[in-house]
Amino acid sequence: MKSSLVILYHREPYDEVVENGKTYYREKKSPNGIVPTLKSFFLNAESGTWVAWKQVTPKQRVNFEERVTMDGVTEDGGSKNTVVRRIPLTAEQVKNFYHITSKEAFWPILHSFPWQFTYDSSDWENFQHINEMFAEAACQEAADDALIWIHDYNLWLTPYYIRQKMPNVKIAFFHHTPFPAADIFNVLPWRESIIDSLLCCDLCGFHIPRYVENFVQAARSARSVEVVKRGPVDPAFTSVGTALAEPELTTCLKYGDRHVYLDAFPVGTNPALIHSILEKTETQERIAKIREDIGENTLIMSAGRVDYVKGNREMLWAYERLLERRPDLHGKINLITTAVTPASGMRVYKTAQSQIEQLAGKINGRFAKLNWTPIILFTKSIPFEELIAFFKAADIAWITPLRDGLNLVAKEYVVAHEGKDGMLVLSEFTGSAVELPDAILTNPYSSSRMDESIDLALSMSEEEKKQRMTRMYQAIKRYDVQQWANHLFREAQAAGNEEIMKELTPV
Repeated sequence: MKSSLVILYHREPYDEVVENGKTYYREKKSPNGIVPTLKSFFLNAESGTWVAWKQVTPKQRVNFEERVTMDGVTEDGGSKNTVVRRIPLTAEQVKNFYHITSKEAFWPILHSFPWQFTYDSSDWENFQHINEMFAEAACQEAADDALIWIHDYNLWLTPYYIRQKMPNVKIAFFHHTPFPAADIFNVLPWRESIIDSLLCCDLCGFHIPRYVENFVQAARSARSVEVVKRGPVDPAFTSVGTALAEPELTTCLKYGDRHVYLDAFPVGTNPALIHSILEKTETQERIAKIREDIGENTLIMSAGRVDYVKGNREMLWAYERLLERRPDLHGKINLITTAVTPASGMRVYKTAQSQIEQLAGKINGRFAKLNWTPIILFTKSIPFEELIAFFKAADIAWITPLRDGLNLVAKEYVVAHEGKDGMLVLSEFTGSAVELPDAILTNPYSSSRMDESIDLALSMSEEEKKQRMTRMYQAIKRYDVQQWANHLFREAQAAGNEEIMKELTPV
């Protein structure tokens, strides 16, 4: 039977485990992120298929099963067979598609670092081919009236290839990274192909209004696109006064005879999951042990992976300056930071990893005492439940990327404190900053602003912290990850509706 919902995402919805020569499909060990929410839609659709890529060896390819059927649990507690369609890729294809073209060509442009862009090593033909493979798989699985829900820039070209084969199917695309300003996006020599593909969608979703407007400007610079409707942004977004604020939002474009709906709906976190983790006895014991080890010291937590866009060095430099000007804090403050070692093959991050480790070592070497280490650096991935324990134990979260599409970590920290205590220092260049104006917003490009923000976090009264954290907590609960998915699903189903079209009037 053809599927009414086809989800295209780079990760499979289950972990594949081989035990005693037999393959089993188990729930993911790291359930955070959007995968569980996408999976709930996938399982509760009348019929659904999940399309993902899978790296295989030549030997594995011989007997590789492209379509795998497995059991899943629906919202009402029932069971249902679900289909996962895997795209088999060689190690070389994965390297060129994901580690090089995506991370060395697209990633720096998306995050407004054009000087990091590399063209010569990019394999555009391989990128096209893999996007065609995804489109072919989606079309083989989709019913004529299906919704095909595509995720992120790795599959930029897939809408175009699908539209050629299935002109009447509904296509929704969600962009999980920032979408840069047109003059930066246009550095990409393949910009017309990318814009042409996204204009094949019925709905394009982005985290925040600024990314929508950046896309509109890029589309208008490449093609004769008409703006059909604009309006004020939702009150949930900060509309003025911060780096990524935007007062108005374009909600519909016309290109040729096609209307493309646009919307801003940031991914939420999962408060229910975080609360369930905090209620566990082992989590409470872990929190108590962290606080016992820290004692009366102020604990600052900064979590992220190795990436030049994440601002790890800028944060460490600010911490070093804090220790320089505040000798009274020596022995009374600790910074725990994660800089997870990049996957093998991610050559673009090797230098960043070395710089972070050297800087942390330099600061510890300069200020450490026998009974005090200023920085505890984790370079291995911390399990989600352990991370939540650290968030709950931390007095301050210091989340200051140079650029970030959203940053769920900031939201997870706020939820872990349930609006009762703690404080969030947040870069205004994260998408979540326009949702969380009550955080201490800072500019990571400015050393003085970084210094001011951490000083404020350390000196703020408990009453003001609680007021700010309560407002942030309420905002995050109102728009959690399930609401995000509901929003996209609802808007995608409405796209192209004749009654809605009648209500649209050109601006």
